[in-house]
Amino acid sequence: MRQRGKGASLKPNSISSATNQESSGGEGENSSRDKNVALIAKRSSYVVFALFVLVIYGSWGVYHYQFESLPAPLAFEHVGKRGFSEHEAMKHVEALAQLGPHPVGSDALERAVKYVTEAAEVIKKTAHWEVNVEVDRFHVKSGANIMVGGLFKGKSLVYSDLNHVVLRITPKYVSEAEERAILVSSHIDTVFAGEGAGDCSSCVAVMLELARGVSQWAHGFKNAVIFLFNTGEEEGLNGAHSFVTQHPWSDTVKVAVDLEAMGIGGKSSIFQAGPNPWAIENFAAVAKYPSAQIVAQDIFSSGAIKSATDFQVYKEVAGLSGLDFAYVDYTAVYHTKNDKLELLQPGSLQHLGENMLAFLLRAAASPSLPENKAVESNEENAIYFDILGTYMVTFRQRLANMLYNSIIMQSLLLWTTSLLMGGSSAVISLALGCLSLVLMWIFSISFSVAAAFVLTIISSSPVPYVSYPWLALSLFGAPALLGAFTGQHVGYIILKSYLASTFAERRRNLPANLRTTLAKLDAERWIFKSGLVQWFVLLMLGNYYKIGSSYLALAWLASPAFAYGFLEATLSPTRLPKPLKTATILIGMSVPLLLSSGMVIRLSATIIGTSIRFVRNPGSSPDWLGNVILAVFIAAVVCLMLVYLLSYIHISGAKVPLVVATSSLLVLSLVAVWGGVVPPFTEDIARGVNVVHVVDATRVNGGDLELVSYISMFSTTPGNLIKEADHIGEGFTCGRDRYSDFVTFSVNYSCWTDKGAGTGWLKSDIPSIHVAKDTKGENRETQIIMDTTIATRWSLAINTGEIEDFQLKDADSDELIPLGEKSSVDGWHTIQFSGGRKAPTKFHLSLFWSGNSTRTTTAGDAQLLRLRTDVDRLTPPMETILRKLPPWCSLFGKSTSPNTLAFLSSLPVSF
Repeated sequence: MRQRGKGASLKPNSISSATNQESSGGEGENSSRDKNVALIAKRSSYVVFALFVLVIYGSWGVYHYQFESLPAPLAFEHVGKRGFSEHEAMKHVEALAQLGPHPVGSDALERAVKYVTEAAEVIKKTAHWEVNVEVDRFHVKSGANIMVGGLFKGKSLVYSDLNHVVLRITPKYVSEAEERAILVSSHIDTVFAGEGAGDCSSCVAVMLELARGVSQWAHGFKNAVIFLFNTGEEEGLNGAHSFVTQHPWSDTVKVAVDLEAMGIGGKSSIFQAGPNPWAIENFAAVAKYPSAQIVAQDIFSSGAIKSATDFQVYKEVAGLSGLDFAYVDYTAVYHTKNDKLELLQPGSLQHLGENMLAFLLRAAASPSLPENKAVESNEENAIYFDILGTYMVTFRQRLANMLYNSIIMQSLLLWTTSLLMGGSSAVISLALGCLSLVLMWIFSISFSVAAAFVLTIISSSPVPYVSYPWLALSLFGAPALLGAFTGQHVGYIILKSYLASTFAERRRNLPANLRTTLAKLDAERWIFKSGLVQWFVLLMLGNYYKIGSSYLALAWLASPAFAYGFLEATLSPTRLPKPLKTATILIGMSVPLLLSSGMVIRLSATIIGTSIRFVRNPGSSPDWLGNVILAVFIAAVVCLMLVYLLSYIHISGAKVPLVVATSSLLVLSLVAVWGGVVPPFTEDIARGVNVVHVVDATRVNGGDLELVSYISMFSTTPGNLIKEADHIGEGFTCGRDRYSDFVTFSVNYSCWTDKGAGTGWLKSDIPSIHVAKDTKGENRETQIIMDTTIATRWSLAINTGEIEDFQLKDADSDELIPLGEKSSVDGWHTIQFSGGRKAPTKFHLSLFWSGNSTRTTTAGDAQLLRLRTDVDRLTPPMETILRKLPPWCSLFGKSTSPNTLAFLSSLPVSF
């Protein structure tokens, strides 16, 4: 009778008879019987197919439950005056969104600040009678944010005439509570391109509803709660900086919580916490719907995401610890026209509100807030993650070190023992197994990157998957999987050949066909074990560099190793190999997939969404670069997460179906892109563009006022603009013939037109840079008078190759930037100024030349100062062009972007 084992077919005594013979040491008496032993190393393709379906649908299920399952929005009647109601919070979002874009300096922002102030006053009037609620409309005359880390290297961010709303809630009969406060912060202002329903009217609305609820609880508090509704965040975190450096309540803050958005709606997740673990540990203890991943913190702090939040100010300038939340769904609409109310998913505000209310009630009632403003050692840093958005795990780095070191030492001991017992053949087998890993990575990345280059050639847009992110999985995931399997299978064939020759030498008593089969089975097991080596190396690296997300490497190492050890492994080198059990794959991958699959899908969607704003200097990078980065990322995910499953395919009948399926999926996807079946952008997921009326005075020579004026259109999204220019008309020419230096960035590729460019502005609007005094000599000093005329938003670049130091004052001689060491990037230090309607427009700049300057008397075109002023005005040609802008396009705003009218000026070194 034939008996079928799990995943493979074999005759009943095939393995046992050979094993018993080896154990007894007999080779003669059983040789004739061994010749009749048959072993078939063949696994059903249906089993492999079922495993793939289980992994795919299981991963999607984890993602859906972890990130898309939102609580039901609650009305005021359901929660009472002490609870959080999304229905009430949505009234605030609607009111702020109706104002349209409200950037710094706009009338709309004044109305938004007025609305928040009035809402805060209502909270004050309706608070519990034993609770003090103070509302302070905080006006900031001026200040300068001179941080040197991350995006702020080489910059000074100057602000003026900002208005914030600060609301403090304290228990009436606990006077000492005013000396210890928890800060909750977000920003009212938006970029000029969108109404900001997500970024960050949703955050402001949550804070107002939280303040209403907290005002009914605070009579039992031991600490104060401060809500900061700031402005100026979009211009460089200026609101947070002005609060921590100038507001009298800032000295009482012990913990800071920042609410942000890098998209609109969904679950608001913690993506930064610490340095002190107090806040994240207390949040984990009470959060009803926890959503937090230290993986996001590792990525954000690495600089891979070119962004910053107010939390950076609280941490670096004020030395505070706390939490940083962000909405990241629909990240492609970030800072565009589609950051709108219609895309805000029901339940988003309820999710954040209930989590925050629970945390604030616990933190404000705590008898001890963290007093030390910095953690002395990273041993106390917290490692945190949630499981299915239901449970949250936190532990300190100290415990992680002990756990990781223990697993590393045990792994080394087991591997060393196994290799010593297995001898040289085991060492060579392991080395060849690791070779299969290397080939898997090489082939997977190569196939996926090749698809990225093909995509750039055949598609009208280099990023055709932005509006349909799942298309990216077939465009890059299919070739990555095909390449990973191909590379690993090549390594498997090499390893199988070596093992076949080993069995031929050491087990001559076995039939040739049995030795071949045993080589296949042994090769399969070594391929599986090489996957353990991959994660073992990653765990060692993560442990050495104290990377918080190393817990994932632990899960992907320990769980499969346990499954293999429990179901498969033996330290006896005399036993012959058996087929891997299906249960080994299921048990080994279940826990790692539970911890990582949802997070990987969310991260992939975020990366795809950021393609809208991938290009920082239009035309400076090739169109294929973003695709290659995404292709490498997806290939890495495939190689890391499917390494064990791929090892299960080599002796199965699923090899050809896998190749056919992945190839067909790739071809169909490419055909769909080539045929335009899937549009790269839609009205709701629009391409990011900037259209600017430029008045360029940098070419003015002496008293010659031959100005250059044109309309420039460029994009933060990869790809040319020919289709968009044809749609608009208006005489646009596209190419690289017109280079534009916008001070904070440069444009190498754009479309431009001169049609009507001479209208809508006056010569008196052009900023001036006047040399008032130039004292030459060993310590050369130059006094500059700068007039930005009608602009209260401008950027000035100073050549640090010529200038050693500088000082900036306004017309009233108030010092804005003091003398002192300043950082630079590529030989320039940039001042970014933004302010309200009463901000100054005349400035005194003192330049102190470097003793190494070599160009103080030389003629040439080198610039000493480069200035751009921004005016929020639509000129007649701009109105026409924006009216004709395709629906699949949207203006894109950020702190370095010019407004719709920009003036360029400069001062040469040899003035």
